[in-house]
Amino acid sequence: TTLEAILYSSLHPKPAGLVLQYGTAGFRTNAKQLDHVMFRMGLLATLRSKKTEATIGVMVTASHNPEEDNGVKLVDPMGEMVTPTWEGYATQLANAEQEDLLAALKDVIEKEAINMSQEANVFVGKDTRSSSASLSQAVLDGVSALGGHSKDYGLVTTPQLHYMVCCQNTQGKYGEATVEGYYKKLCQAFIHPLHLGVFASNCTDDQKHLSVDGANGIGALKVREMESHLKKELHISLFNDGSKGKLNHQCGADFVKVQQNAPTGIKINPGERGCSFDGDADRIVYYYIDSEGQFHLLDGDKIATLISTFLKELLTQAALDLKIAVVQTAYANGSSTHYLEDTMKVIVRCTKTGVKHLHHAAQEFDIGVYFEANGHGTVLFSKAAEEKIQQLAENPGADDERKRAALLLQNTVNVINQTVGDAISDMLLIEAILAIKGMTIQQWDAIYSDLPNRQLKVKVSDRRVIDTTDAERRAVSPAGLQEAIDSLVKKYRQARSFVRPSGTEDVVRVYAEAETQESADDLAHEVSLAVYRLAGGVGDEPKPLH
Repeated sequence: TTLEAILYSSLHPKPAGLVLQYGTAGFRTNAKQLDHVMFRMGLLATLRSKKTEATIGVMVTASHNPEEDNGVKLVDPMGEMVTPTWEGYATQLANAEQEDLLAALKDVIEKEAINMSQEANVFVGKDTRSSSASLSQAVLDGVSALGGHSKDYGLVTTPQLHYMVCCQNTQGKYGEATVEGYYKKLCQAFIHPLHLGVFASNCTDDQKHLSVDGANGIGALKVREMESHLKKELHISLFNDGSKGKLNHQCGADFVKVQQNAPTGIKINPGERGCSFDGDADRIVYYYIDSEGQFHLLDGDKIATLISTFLKELLTQAALDLKIAVVQTAYANGSSTHYLEDTMKVIVRCTKTGVKHLHHAAQEFDIGVYFEANGHGTVLFSKAAEEKIQQLAENPGADDERKRAALLLQNTVNVINQTVGDAISDMLLIEAILAIKGMTIQQWDAIYSDLPNRQLKVKVSDRRVIDTTDAERRAVSPAGLQEAIDSLVKKYRQARSFVRPSGTEDVVRVYAEAETQESADDLAHEVSLAVYRLAGGVGDEPKPLH
């Protein structure tokens, strides 16, 4: 069959000399260059399925990239991202020249001692890009070339595909592996507290209203499908639904986070809640415009704070001794870290940038809340935590307050997609928390105030000269750089700065925060100069921002 696969692969030829790298979330580039990659990821997913004796997922999407790009993400058996070793195989297979493909495949089969007669199952999903139809067909071709079985889910969000894979491999324990099953599980958990009479009595129809920016992508379609399951408990006004705008163009979570501005094409009155998904609906950010017309962004840090505060309160009410932690990256605003550690007394763990690092760290606690500042995140509950919550919820002898808290925790577990960050699931959780606490978006925003910050990038001839430690917060090389940063930080109040090499291009990313925006800007500029001088900057010296 391997030989047949190779013959078949000539229908999906690789452009000679093209080299691609499996990044944080798979391959991503201009759609015209991806046909061979998709076919080969179909082959690799089939091998991974044979190896794990489980269903594997392949998602065709380029997330928040522009319309003309596309990409692919592989999903492991429990709905998590594929392991680092297999990321290596993915890169190897994608870059093998046509005549070396057979050898590359055999290499994976031998290294992993794969039994080729083992059955294989692969779930495939795609986003709304015009290139996704033919590219997902190339994945399906790859699966059948090695005799694997595939199920084509068609148009789904990335988190929905992760969810399906997990449901399939847990024999339905996590839920039913259908889109309908997904809506039912999440929406029932969202609505259930209503029957408990838990939603704040002052929750008016105004409070139930939310404006959603669907980034002109798959998330918009899926919110439309889900609306009937919400039983009018949440009134959604959907904007950028794909009917006229371009995917991710001047809209979507990434645009809003970077531009610090409301997306084009959304109507939102002062004080009303708005939120934006990204192109494949695995990120979400919230915002509102105040009476002065000022834009306020509530990003991943604000979301993690709201969720962890809510969970911590419920654990206290339920008198459950479970260890809860928030996992952040160095980019998390210092104010959020201080609030969580000093006021909420929650453990905060810092990891390297990249969802897989956060996910991994969150698994070390009974309850791990993780969000990147960009709005990608979720909550993980250990098996033991889920069992303790369930026992208390079902205990006829437990007192009312403890039981009510346990039931709310149970619904929280069910409304969350634990496999991966999920904009739809996170949105329902946030809406439930605000309703249960009778809290406005302004009150949520006021929990703490972000420290002013600035991000810059410095072009260097080789980003590998920068080496970091302590979850990317300190530079080990080049010599003298960290000392320079330390002495610059001392000049400003409430200041912090770090540098890290980009994962994708020859630039060094600089982050700085301080008491005022001017200080943050000056610090960022001075640190950029230090990087430019000590790490081999290219082009002109960084100019001051003022």
